[in-house]
Amino acid sequence: MSANRPAAVVVLAAGEGTRMKSATPKVLHDICGRSLVGHVLAASGELEPENLVVVVGHAREQVTAHLAEVAPGARTAVQAEQNGTGHAVRMGLEELGVSVDGTVVVVCGDTPLLTGETLRRLSATHSADGNAVTVLTAEVPDATGYGRIVRDEASGAVTAIVEHKDASPEQRAIREINSGVFAFDGALLAGALKKVRTDNSQGEEYLTDVLGILREAGHRVGASVAGDHREIAGINNRVQLSQARRILNDRLLTAAMLSGVTVVDPATTWVDVSVTFEQDVVVHPGTQLHGATHLAEGCEVGPNARLTDTLVGAGARVDNTVASGAEVGPEATVGPYAYLRPGTRLGRKGKIGTYVETKNASIGEGTKVPHLSYVGDATIGEFSNIGAASVFVNYDGQDKHHTTVGSHCRTGSDNMFVAPVTVGDGAYTAAGSVITKDVPPGSLAVARGQQRNIEGWVARKRPGSAAAKAAEEAVRGSAEEG
Repeated sequence: MSANRPAAVVVLAAGEGTRMKSATPKVLHDICGRSLVGHVLAASGELEPENLVVVVGHAREQVTAHLAEVAPGARTAVQAEQNGTGHAVRMGLEELGVSVDGTVVVVCGDTPLLTGETLRRLSATHSADGNAVTVLTAEVPDATGYGRIVRDEASGAVTAIVEHKDASPEQRAIREINSGVFAFDGALLAGALKKVRTDNSQGEEYLTDVLGILREAGHRVGASVAGDHREIAGINNRVQLSQARRILNDRLLTAAMLSGVTVVDPATTWVDVSVTFEQDVVVHPGTQLHGATHLAEGCEVGPNARLTDTLVGAGARVDNTVASGAEVGPEATVGPYAYLRPGTRLGRKGKIGTYVETKNASIGEGTKVPHLSYVGDATIGEFSNIGAASVFVNYDGQDKHHTTVGSHCRTGSDNMFVAPVTVGDGAYTAAGSVITKDVPPGSLAVARGQQRNIEGWVARKRPGSAAAKAAEEAVRGSAEEG
C-alpha cells in the first residue's frame, strides 16, 4: 500500500452544468465508456484512499444512483445549495463525521483526463514538502481566464492564487495556473474552512481562500505541476466534451499500439477504456469498440465495425459488422454487413456472412451461415451449412421457441425452420422448404408444393406486353430450330 495513501479524497460533483444544455447532469455525460465523474473516481481510486466522498447536489438522485453502480464503496455528501467550493468540501468532511487525521485530496468531478499518476505525484509532493496545502498546477500555452499561481522567488512556495480579472500585467504573464485540485492537511483544512468568509461578489465560500488563511497562520503552501496541462481541463460544454473525448481516445489508442496492436487509422477509430487487446491485433478504419470488448491475438476487426461487449477470438476476421454481447471463435469470419445480437456464439472457423442476423444462437465449429439469413434462438452443431435466405422462425407472436440443427447438416436455400423443431445430424433439407416437423438424422426433408406450369398464361392474361412478345419470339425460334 502507498506510503502517501490519503485519509480521504473528496470529489466535487454538485454543480448543475448549465452550459451543457442537457437534461443529463454534467458529471454523468459519457466519454470513452465512462461518465465524467467515473473517470475521476477511477483516477482517485488509484490513491487507495481510506475514505472516498462524493459531494452531490444538482440531480443528486441520478448522480447517487450512478455512483452506486460505478463506485459502490464511495460515500455521498449532499450540498443542498451550491454555496461555493469551500462549502462543498465542508459538507464532504462533515459526512466523515470525525476529525480527518492525514491528507485530504480534493478533486473536481468534471476533469476526466486527470490520471492516477498525477494524483500520486501531488500526494507525494505534499508529504515530502511538509505542506499544509499543495496545489496541482499546470503550465498552459494560454492562461487567459485562469487563476495565476504566484510563487515566492526564493523558496518556490505559493504565495497567492490571483484570478485573471484581478491580476496585474506582470501576473497575467504567468502561465502557471490553478487546476482546482488540492492536497490538504486534513486537520488544518477543517479549521480553515470555519474561517472562510462569504463577503465576495458571489456570496459563496471559496476553497481557494483556505490557502491565504493557512499561509497567514504561518503554514507552507506548495505546488505540484502536472506533466500535461490537458489533464486538468474541466468540461463545461459539448465542445469541451468532444475535445476531451479525442484526447482520451488518442491516449487509449497510443497505449494499445505500444502494446503491439496495429491501428490503421487512429483518427477514425474509437475505443472505450474497458476494451482490451492482445498482440498483433489489427484494427481497420471506422471501427468502434465499446464496453468489455476483447480482441484476441492476431484477429482483424473492421473496417466500419461496431463491437460492444464482444469477444473476438485469435485469428478471427470481423468486417463491417455490428455486434453486441457476442463471441466470435478463433479463426472464424464474420461479415461483411452482419449483425450479431446478444447471445451469439460462433465456433472456431465458423462463418457468419453477408446480411446475416443472429440472436441467442450457438453456431458450432466450422459451421457456415453464409448470407441473407436470420438465425435466432437456435443451436447449430459442427460443420453444417445453412443455405441462403433461411429464417429460423422463433416467435409465435407470444413466446420464443428453439430450433436445433445437428452437425454435418446441409440445409437448402430459402428454408423456414418453424420452431420448435429439430434437424438431426447429417440431415439435408430441400430448397424452398418450410420445416415444421423434426427431421431424423441422415434424412432429406422436402416440404414444398409440387411445381406445375400453366402454358400460354402470359399470352392470354398479358396480351401485347413485352413479356408476351418475348415469349412469342422464343416459341417461334424454338419451332424454327426444330
